[in-house]
Amino acid sequence: MEIPYTIEERPDTGLINSKIGIWLFLASEVMLFGGLFSAYVFLRLGAPDGAFHEWGQVLNVPLATLNTLLLISSSVTMVMSWASLKMNNFKQHKIYMALTLLCATGFLVIKYFEYSAKFHHGLFPATNTFLAIYFTLTGLHVLHIIGGMIVIGYFLGPGSRMWATEPEHFINRIETVGLYWHFVDLVWIFLFPVLYLL
Repeated sequence: MEIPYTIEERPDTGLINSKIGIWLFLASEVMLFGGLFSAYVFLRLGAPDGAFHEWGQVLNVPLATLNTLLLISSSVTMVMSWASLKMNNFKQHKIYMALTLLCATGFLVIKYFEYSAKFHHGLFPATNTFLAIYFTLTGLHVLHIIGGMIVIGYFLGPGSRMWATEPEHFINRIETVGLYWHFVDLVWIFLFPVLYLL
């Protein structure tokens, strides 16, 4: 039995099913991260004057800036991979998808060094309120990065066989993955200034 509205748009919404699904999922993710950002704001307001700024001095701004550049680049390569499919250039699509994975891997490697340096200096979530919310927010974001990498890796590998049989369906799936990936990048665009710069 064929699932309807994987290629043609639904008459009631004007969207394909996967796009409706991803938007609903991303709405729940906005609520999740929104709640955590709200917790950060309330914790910061309730902390002694200047405490969050002082505690935040242990963060590595240059590494976080590099990670920001990596994630922005990965969003660009994700768009280019989808655009390559729209231009019927599957080989170029795979190159851009691989570059997206490479940027994501670079992000995780930098985050590993950032975390391990903090642990080496005895800075843990239990150290203070700022580090508790820092590790919660960035740790959850890292889990989202890993989840996205698994899906991108699948479509770069075994999932790419769909291109030969159902190219339009495959393009729609890549677009859906791209929406998720852009959301993950957008979350970091908020995390970076809130945690590292303010």
